[in-house]
Amino acid sequence: MNTFFTQYETSKNNAIQFMENGQISAYLNALLEMNKYKRLMVAVVSN
Repeated sequence: MNTFFTQYETSKNNAIQFMENGQISAYLNALLEMNKYKRLMVAVVSN
């Protein structure tokens, strides 16, 4: 669970940096990665 959270936070920080730099495709990919880790965290908590 902790690794998912740290990976989620890393993706979140990357998304913020990409948004500030105007790298739209990288920003969207980082958002998709955040969504993936969020779903994994919900799955772990529900089990």
